[in-house]
Amino acid sequence: MNRMLAQDIMTSPVYVVGPGEHVAYARNLMLKHKISRIPVMDAGTLVGILTKKDIGYRLQQSEPIWRRRPIDKIPVSILMTREPLTISPSTTIREIAALMIQWDISGLPVVDAGEIAGIVTKSDFMKSATINALSQSVADVMEDAITVSRYHSLDHVVDIMKERNDKVIVVNNDGTLAGIITESNLAFYLYETEKRELPRKDVTMLRRGESGGRKQYRHVIEMAAVAEDLMSRPVITVEVDAKLKEAIEIMQANHINSVVAVEGNEIKGILKRDDIIREVAK
Repeated sequence: MNRMLAQDIMTSPVYVVGPGEHVAYARNLMLKHKISRIPVMDAGTLVGILTKKDIGYRLQQSEPIWRRRPIDKIPVSILMTREPLTISPSTTIREIAALMIQWDISGLPVVDAGEIAGIVTKSDFMKSATINALSQSVADVMEDAITVSRYHSLDHVVDIMKERNDKVIVVNNDGTLAGIITESNLAFYLYETEKRELPRKDVTMLRRGESGGRKQYRHVIEMAAVAEDLMSRPVITVEVDAKLKEAIEIMQANHINSVVAVEGNEIKGILKRDDIIREVAK
């Protein structure tokens, strides 16, 4: 199974953009064609790649103001990753898995004789026979979930996601599942008002009374967008003792790249495409 090659699973032809085009145009292509990355070509040469992560992380308040201006004012060249890693049509699926895990990348342009022949993404990977042959359970492969409160600020969410290079699960005050925030939520979030300002809202902060007592209202603060404004819901889940094959089928049927592992109403972890691809790379 591991002798499957890039040419067997790659997506072709590939949508591309130029380095001088606005990020808004690239973002719209991503939305229209349901893709997460776009190679950047200049005079027939691959010079970079733009991903949802590149677009989403620009929202971090510590980023320079010129990176956080409206995306219809930012050229692709500002946010793209330059000199992206590439593979050949004959690269094996196991080698692709190892590269994705080692370099933490979700898509590899396939270059043949200097021309882009296609691209292999994690979505392409998940459709391969190699993936469907895995026999482990969700519990064997999943990882710990990273959580935030539904009232954590946008900047805190971006900080966490950038630091951990991961999506986050949003929980209610009682620890139950409220939603999930992914790179897509960040990249495609319309975070500006018509006046080009960050939307603001009143958030009631809570404090816990005596041990075992009820939470009590403490004060109200005004803040910009918070986690609940960005999160996706409802969240697709899978039982922690399910087989990987079942989880993969759920992910493919719902066009998602992760599922929250639960036991009843309790969050036990998260299963992501990376966890599954890592098994192939072993």
